[in-house]
Amino acid sequence: MADKQTAGRDLLGDFAPKFAELNDDVLFGEVWSRKQELSPRDRSLITVSALLAGGNMEQLTPHLQRAKANGLTKEEVAEVITHLAFYAGWPKAWSAFNLAKKIFDEDKKEG
Repeated sequence: MADKQTAGRDLLGDFAPKFAELNDDVLFGEVWSRKQELSPRDRSLITVSALLAGGNMEQLTPHLQRAKANGLTKEEVAEVITHLAFYAGWPKAWSAFNLAKKIFDEDKKEG
């Protein structure tokens, strides 16, 4: 008889129930409604990271603008993009870096 597939839950041990709970929260959009747990700055960092890692470049612009408004610095965004290049690929990371540079340097052009 074949062993029952557990999708890795056996390896996760005590963490498995929390993982399952968080997964359900993500699927139903409840994570983003936890305003007391995630600051707007942290939420922006996670969103930009997820979009880039997933290669979702068309939605990156407004989220980079929101990240800037929520207090992320150009240096922090550049570091995140550099680390995520391994997941998104260098062409997408380079495109995201240039987009972020343009967005974060807008104040210099106006001043």
